[in-house]
Amino acid sequence: MFYLDPLYLALAAPGMLLGMWAQWRVKSAFSRWSEVRTRRGMTGAEVAAAILRQQQVQGIRIEQVSGFLSDHYDPTDRTLRLSPDVFHGQSVAAAGIAAHEVGHAIQHADAYAWLGLRSKLVPVLQITNRTSMPLIVGGMVLASVGVAALGQLAFQLGAILFGFTALFQIVTLPVEIDASRRALRVLDRGQILQGEELTGARAVLSAAAWTYVAAAISSLLTLLYYLMRSGLLGGRSRD
Repeated sequence: MFYLDPLYLALAAPGMLLGMWAQWRVKSAFSRWSEVRTRRGMTGAEVAAAILRQQQVQGIRIEQVSGFLSDHYDPTDRTLRLSPDVFHGQSVAAAGIAAHEVGHAIQHADAYAWLGLRSKLVPVLQITNRTSMPLIVGGMVLASVGVAALGQLAFQLGAILFGFTALFQIVTLPVEIDASRRALRVLDRGQILQGEELTGARAVLSAAAWTYVAAAISSLLTLLYYLMRSGLLGGRSRD
């Protein structure tokens, strides 16, 4: 399997290590600032509702969703879903994360181009994610039993389809960074958070941004490996 391929390990290792560091940083920042209660004592759900009112964004539902840091905005049904720690939390971390997700709702209301592109990629990604790995693994199996030409073709097709995963991760970066920028701006202007509270929210959102950077880098390095091993980008094919 390619997991034992030295080239794969060399390309995948930086992305994996960066991803592990990013996850540690998110948990560390959230843990620290979840212990700091905001002066106004607003829950994450209340912060989200207040920002929506201030920005005059209507028709957005705010719901609780299970899981740890599973917070997200669903543009298909205009619903803001907050994890229990954020929905009920009165901490700086909860306020920052809730504001970030509202940032996506504001992007949607403003017809932010990058969010629109990411939304259009989602149904494509649902197909390519189900087919890319079976084609890649199937191509390797075919090559190992002597059907080299067909195996290489399957591997190449799988590599191309995996490219949509890398594209999605790249498009996600400006979407997430812009949402955090909007969040910090409205938290400051609306005086929902002040002083050290804003510093804490910025630390949490900055840590979260690194998870998207890590995902993009990891996807690009994995794609580079697939393209090289498929023969589409030099290197040695898997025949």
